[in-house]
Amino acid sequence: MLVLSRRAGESVVIGEDVTISVLEVRGDVVRIGITAPRSVAVHRAELLVQLEQSNKDAASPSDDTVDSLLHALRDRP
Repeated sequence: MLVLSRRAGESVVIGEDVTISVLEVRGDVVRIGITAPRSVAVHRAELLVQLEQSNKDAASPSDDTVDSLLHALRDRP
């Protein structure tokens, strides 16, 4: 991991087409701006964790759902 110190108004360039700019610093909160092509996905890390958990939950049926399906299959003529 590269660790840099930047002040408001300063930027970091990643590759040829991604720029991260420090917009404002207030106490322990830093506002940043990210300029990147539309083909580059930019997400907040905590939202990716939530999305991953939601996908896992949706892909994993509950025990009640599995039991209901098993009963439905057994009761078929």
